[in-house]
Amino acid sequence: MTDEKPQPETTSAMAQPAEVPAEMPAAKTAIFLGQNGLRSGWRLLIYLLIIICVSLGVNAAVRMIAGPPSRGVPGVWAQFWQEVIGFGLAFGGAVVMSRIERRPLGDYGLPWSEAFGRKFWLGFLFGLLEITLLMGLISAFGGYSFGTLALHGDKVFLWGIFHLVLFTFVGLFEEFLFRGYVQFTLSDGIGFWPAAIGLSLLFGGVHLGNPGEGPVGAASVVVIGLLFCFTLKRTGNLWYAVGLHTSFDWGETYLYSVPNSGTFMEGHLSNSVLHGGTWLTGGSVGPEGSVFCFLTIGLQFLVVLWLFPAKKSEPVGEMKASQN
Repeated sequence: MTDEKPQPETTSAMAQPAEVPAEMPAAKTAIFLGQNGLRSGWRLLIYLLIIICVSLGVNAAVRMIAGPPSRGVPGVWAQFWQEVIGFGLAFGGAVVMSRIERRPLGDYGLPWSEAFGRKFWLGFLFGLLEITLLMGLISAFGGYSFGTLALHGDKVFLWGIFHLVLFTFVGLFEEFLFRGYVQFTLSDGIGFWPAAIGLSLLFGGVHLGNPGEGPVGAASVVVIGLLFCFTLKRTGNLWYAVGLHTSFDWGETYLYSVPNSGTFMEGHLSNSVLHGGTWLTGGSVGPEGSVFCFLTIGLQFLVVLWLFPAKKSEPVGEMKASQN
């Protein structure tokens, strides 16, 4: 006969596992966090707050040093520094966000490894060809005359270089502001093309603030914005768009000496003349308001399709077979 030791009774408290309190309610988690960490809307808000706060500080410092800004169209040097500072703010905000999000800075569209490389110069070439074709079409219909030279001697070279550097910063600033961090982050939230369409409409709306700009010119800017987004989609970054933007503006403002989005700048090469209907010349808007501008933009889409064909996704079965 064996002695059976009495077994301890299992209490109800031991039978049921203790409930672990949730670290954060699911509703709050859904508001702030997604599959990729902090939701895109909050990331975008932080980015914009960084830019606004820093720009307010910069403006206050400039006012203390130089006094209040003068009214009217700013001079070329003022425009130059506006573009440089604007790009610095937009890009600097992205530097901060790259640290917060722990992702490479190049993910936002301007990888340093491709800075002013092949894509930039391809874009520069086709931007210059586009503005040349556009001015040629306007001229063929009697709407443009080159006129006499407005610059002589070393001023031809110096102003040409100045405008080249200026519009390089214009391309960097506007492309990164509208199609850099903001495009990247909005795409994460609502998809690439909804973000591209919304930002391109905003791009055209901002240009309506330029003196001399009009609805047709703003509409062409919207289409140009979509073109730049298309180059981002096909090339993987903004360097082609920056090159195209730079050379088109440089050719329009300096080389062919016509208004650029309603602005006629100092230091243009010739005393050019636009004459004829607004539909042809764009009037005070410049060639961007010409009907031929929509034609040349359409040709640019075809150029990008040709230069950067879509990559075909290989079926999984074929991929595995090729690896064996």
